[in-house]
Amino acid sequence: MPKREIGKVTALTNPVSGHGTAVRTAQIAIARLRHRGIEVVEIIGDDAEDARYLAAAALDRGTDALMVTGGDGVVSNALQVLAGTDVPLGIIPAGTGNDHAREFGIPTKDPEAAADIVIDGWTETIDLGRIRDGDGINKWFGTVAAAGFDSLVTDRANRMSWPHGRLRYYVAMLAELSRLRLLPFRMVLDGTREIDADITLAAFGNTRSYGGGLLICPNADPTDGLLDITMAHSASRTKLVRLFPTVMKGTHVDLPEVSTARAASIHVECPGINVYADGDFACPLPAEISAVPAALQILRPTRM
Repeated sequence: MPKREIGKVTALTNPVSGHGTAVRTAQIAIARLRHRGIEVVEIIGDDAEDARYLAAAALDRGTDALMVTGGDGVVSNALQVLAGTDVPLGIIPAGTGNDHAREFGIPTKDPEAAADIVIDGWTETIDLGRIRDGDGINKWFGTVAAAGFDSLVTDRANRMSWPHGRLRYYVAMLAELSRLRLLPFRMVLDGTREIDADITLAAFGNTRSYGGGLLICPNADPTDGLLDITMAHSASRTKLVRLFPTVMKGTHVDLPEVSTARAASIHVECPGINVYADGDFACPLPAEISAVPAALQILRPTRM
């Protein structure tokens, strides 16, 4: 792992992450950076688009790192700016899931320790996932893209105004379980291998987990130039419910109703289904989902 000299950091904060705790967390991390002699430029966007604009402007002016405070959503926002550049990403976790931070050994409860990782400057070059929609528009992701049952649950949760927080997601999940069905997916892997299958869920992992630690793609490696694909083939509500505890440990891939594959690029079709990546809406299918090797520099501890 190469070491960078970090003298100037641009700090991007999502003020609503962690039910509003991100601002406090960011201030602790920023104070740590300044205490250790780092110049810090703070930016807070009015919305995701404004945050990306401000972050891109900061990169144009020159910065040694972009440090984001929040959950996987603000990390995803930063990826849209950092992908393909040489500016490394630092993460101060302050969200609900924190799957990016967890994957790379960044402390989720200690913002000063997370800030020290940024200051120390140890970087790893990793892959990113890229989703290209039917109009040729790209969205980058760091963890997992999912389509099928997961995306239908998120669609429903996004339409609901009550209840709030995770409870809304659970209510949406129960509603979608009541109408669980097999979905007609067509996938072409690396332009050669075709999969036509009725499945309930397809997940495409650059890293192992989503949803706050669910190991949906337990063998994914963000440095191998490939995406791991996990597919669930059963429309049985009972089997799907029983699947969730095994996903916590990643042992679901050994079940007969689950299959896996690995590819650098996957063309995915399924009528009426959306793709979500890093927890955010990406696009409706069809789409091209691929791994882009060495697309990001990430600041992380030298040992996990």
